[in-house]
Amino acid sequence: MHPKPISSASAKSTSTHYRTVISTGRHDLVADEPALHGGQDAGPAPYDYLLASLGACTAMTLQMYAERKGWDVGEIRVDLELSKSEDTGTSIRRVLATSNPLSDEQWARLLDVAGKTPVTKSLLAGIAITSRRGP
Repeated sequence: MHPKPISSASAKSTSTHYRTVISTGRHDLVADEPALHGGQDAGPAPYDYLLASLGACTAMTLQMYAERKGWDVGEIRVDLELSKSEDTGTSIRRVLATSNPLSDEQWARLLDVAGKTPVTKSLLAGIAITSRRGP
């Protein structure tokens, strides 16, 4: 049985060096490399979108969880930083903050939930990627 798709996107290069137009659902996005890497900085770089995806999933999941618990967390902020090293490989540092104060117990639960968000679980498990020639 073939798995059911839950998301889809299409990326198309343009005549502008590295600028790429991404279509997903009803949304069009632009990706590019910073000028330092030969791009025009017309949009976020690919790793920026990876962090944006993780941050959005984390904030949304924690908001849903807090609402179910009846917690007034206020705004949830997720700061992320991706690092690459030959020694330690690729890692992401995620720092959570809320605009309203929470107890230590609430924070412990939110941090636990953050480690179980859908995008977090996908990244930690690794994702099989296949490539083939299209029409």
